[in-house]
Amino acid sequence: MKLWSKQLEAKARKYPLYSQDGKGMNAKILVKYFNPYGAGTWLITEAEKQPDGDWLFFGYCHIFEWEWGNVTLSELMQTKVKVFGYSFPLERDLYIPNGMTVGECLKRYGG
Repeated sequence: MKLWSKQLEAKARKYPLYSQDGKGMNAKILVKYFNPYGAGTWLITEAEKQPDGDWLFFGYCHIFEWEWGNVTLSELMQTKVKVFGYSFPLERDLYIPNGMTVGECLKRYGG
């Protein structure tokens, strides 16, 4: 599965870095990434293409605890989950409703 698409790139233009600053749990989610085999969820709320072609994301993320922070697309693409000796990539949630806020997502799916 592709973590990034032309459709997400177009959507990201509406949510550049700092565009949802101060909204907190009311920030709209651009894309949700997750580890299908354990801990790791990234609720991306802002994105901006970098001069090197990579994307810098900002959002509410959980590995050990929930916190706001930055991550790049290349970091997410390089992240592999090891299960029984096999490596699996992160996945993109294809079913998260468009326009869902961070707070709504946490309430609906836990967090």
